[in-house]
Amino acid sequence: MSSSSAARPVPPVAKKVPQRITQLGRTRTDDYAWMKDDDWQKVLRDPSLIKAEVKDHLVAENAYVKAMLAPTEPLQAAMFAEMKGRIKEDDASVPAPDGPWDYYSRFNLGGQHPIFARRPRGSAESEEILLDADALAKGKAYSQVSAADHSPDHKLFAYAEDAQGSEVHHIYVKDLASGEILPEPVESSTGDFAWSPDSAWLFWTHRDDNGRSDKIYRRPARGGRADDVLVYDEPDDGFFVSVGVTGSDAFITISAGDHETSETLLIPASDPTAAPTVVEPRTPGLRYSVEHWDDRFIILTNADEALDFKLVEAPVATPGRAHWRDFVPHRPGRFITGLAAYQDHLVRMERVNANTRIVITDRATGVEKPILMEEEAYVLGVEGGYEFATPTLRYVYQSPTTPRQWFDYDMTTGDKVLRKTQEIPSGHDPADYVTKRLYAVAPDGAEVPITVLMKAGTPLDGSAPLLLYGYGSYGMSMDPSFSIRNLSLVDRGWIWATAHVRGGSEKGYGWFLDGRKFKKQSTFTDFIASAEHLHAAGYGAAERTVAYGGSAGGMLMGAIANLRPELWAGIIGAVPFVDVLNTMSDVSLPLTPPEWPEWGNPIEDAAAYDYIAGYSPYDNVAAKPYPAVLATGGLSDPRVTYWEPEKWTAKLRDHTTSGDPILLKINMEAGHGGASGRFEFLKEIALDYAFAVWAADKGWEQQS
Repeated sequence: MSSSSAARPVPPVAKKVPQRITQLGRTRTDDYAWMKDDDWQKVLRDPSLIKAEVKDHLVAENAYVKAMLAPTEPLQAAMFAEMKGRIKEDDASVPAPDGPWDYYSRFNLGGQHPIFARRPRGSAESEEILLDADALAKGKAYSQVSAADHSPDHKLFAYAEDAQGSEVHHIYVKDLASGEILPEPVESSTGDFAWSPDSAWLFWTHRDDNGRSDKIYRRPARGGRADDVLVYDEPDDGFFVSVGVTGSDAFITISAGDHETSETLLIPASDPTAAPTVVEPRTPGLRYSVEHWDDRFIILTNADEALDFKLVEAPVATPGRAHWRDFVPHRPGRFITGLAAYQDHLVRMERVNANTRIVITDRATGVEKPILMEEEAYVLGVEGGYEFATPTLRYVYQSPTTPRQWFDYDMTTGDKVLRKTQEIPSGHDPADYVTKRLYAVAPDGAEVPITVLMKAGTPLDGSAPLLLYGYGSYGMSMDPSFSIRNLSLVDRGWIWATAHVRGGSEKGYGWFLDGRKFKKQSTFTDFIASAEHLHAAGYGAAERTVAYGGSAGGMLMGAIANLRPELWAGIIGAVPFVDVLNTMSDVSLPLTPPEWPEWGNPIEDAAAYDYIAGYSPYDNVAAKPYPAVLATGGLSDPRVTYWEPEKWTAKLRDHTTSGDPILLKINMEAGHGGASGRFEFLKEIALDYAFAVWAADKGWEQQS
């Protein structure tokens, strides 16, 4: 890192406007509540409406982070070039066959966004472009096509575009014969939609003013707003809804649920305007999802205390729980995560001890065949196709050292064909790297898996810098996948480690339950135990360890900063959910009612209030020697609103006793996912990683 004789930049100082909040007989003071815009819903859709004093502060924060990280700009540029160099610029997906066509996506050289296309089945010529997302994004600060699909009769093509980063989507329908976009797109959607199997109707999920999925509508395939018909109206503000179609094309499905309870409604595809009927009425704590297979339903559920879920079967005529019969019984430690149905085979996905596997059941014989791999840590994933009557399953294999490989697997014979290997144009030899699976012992004795990636020959004497990544919420697993991004640190001698902490489901559904609500603290102590285990084994040392997490993983970052600030040289909180108590007490925010099962309801439950107040990162900032912190956010983010990282950094800067810098970078033109475009997003990652190097080297000391 180059040194500079210039004076160290001076950080912005946020004004304090104390606001007393009394709740359930408890009172707290929030000095930075003013940062939340009163018209935040309008700001999400049009960031130019943000109030001036908030904008001025964010602009000043961005200027400060740019000045502080100016010495890292050559490193940022180098890392960006490396990451971009690992991307095949004119990459294309393996075509997915559907009737007379092969459908696929591809990129042009230099293109930021994909091109969706098709060509006659089995042909390498006569391409027909369905949507050029690069052209769609031209002239826009942000554009993201979140979903795209052709109608089953191949005559229409629908796509959902978010043009702001706020996750408010328009759904457009294109006539493939004329090339025209039909008038009157769907204007307020989550981006979720499905064609009826007869191609006559488009079903879609509505997004309300609070950013929640609350209704399912349908319209004729070529219809407009006047034709919209309400199909389903979710009565519970805490439930998400979505729409889909069974693999057999026999039913249109409406799924409703929160983090604890779910419900499925069905519409027969033979009568798509029929009213939906419930499979099994919602029961608190009961979760299930439905597939149609072999003239019956196969249902994935946690019924009957099946903690790691099981499969049951039920007749089509009487699908309710009274008629459920075990098909694949519950087995503790084998977490069944999903299923896919084909005419002659049923495919289920499982997770065991932080690794995944695929198991195929033959309809005629009932024989099961697993697909397994030999690496210590890896990921197997099913890539769904369009065709039901096929013996071919496409799956993807990868590991931290092995780029993605796409296989077509014959479920009848067991033969497989490698269709594609992720190409790394700048070169990649898996033998140059080592993946290990370690286990840390948590304070209560639980074994926490840790996946480690490093260059072969990396010294394990504590001298190598360490990046420790974690998430640990909503049951989401941080699978050991291949990343073109992480190599830019690993190739510089860093050790990259992922702590599979509780709150995720890497070790089963119980692993999730043991890290949520009144057990949330275990997520934080698992992460700390992972860091201590790595340090004790020579995988880095505290003075050169950077912790990294985003969204709910950013909450983890805030918590471990408060609990053990001395364990880290730096902390990166990407779109961090850190203002937990205030957010979970604001029913107007998009995710608050749906999140109460995850965190607790501090509006009505005093125990939940007290527990959240005990760990909420923003509320627990105190006079401590915090390490260097980089917080990032997006002005139009509906999931973690911009004021969470803004408030957090202001409070950290006011309280830290270390003198280490607290930085905030807000993307003024994007939301939760950061910049749109595959290359622009990498620039944000390069900044994060350059900060990590800067923090481990205490680069700011050269700017004093």
